[in-house]
Amino acid sequence: MFQIDLKSRKAIYAQIIDNFKRLIITGVLKPEDKVPSIRDLAQTITVNPNTVQKAYRELETQGYIYTVLGQGSFIAVPDNPAPEVEALYIQLKAIVQELLFRGQKLLDITEIIQNLHGFDDNDESD
Repeated sequence: MFQIDLKSRKAIYAQIIDNFKRLIITGVLKPEDKVPSIRDLAQTITVNPNTVQKAYRELETQGYIYTVLGQGSFIAVPDNPAPEVEALYIQLKAIVQELLFRGQKLLDITEIIQNLHGFDDNDESD
C-alpha cells in the first residue's frame, strides 16, 4: 500500500503524505474511509510514530484527512476550496506551457489529461 524509499532525499513524512495523496486521488481511499492509526502505520512501514504523526498533522492541515477524538482519522470529503484549486490550475497551466515549449503536441497533452481518470469525450463534469 505504502512505498517508502529510505534512500530517497525526500523526508519520510513527506513520502507518507505523497502516498496518502496518491491513494486518495486515485480513489483507492475514498471519503470517510478510516485510515490506519499512527501506531499501526508506523509498525507496518517500520518508521517512528512521530514521523507518521507529523504526516497526519500535515494531511489534516491540507484537508485530506480529519480526526475524530477517540475514533481515529478518516479521509475527508473534498470541499474544493477556491484558492487551492486556483493554485493547482496555475501549476497545470505552467506545466502545459512548458510541455508545449519543449515541442509536445497539444493533442498529446490533452489525451494524457483525458486518460488520467478514465475521462472520455462524453464525460461532462461541469
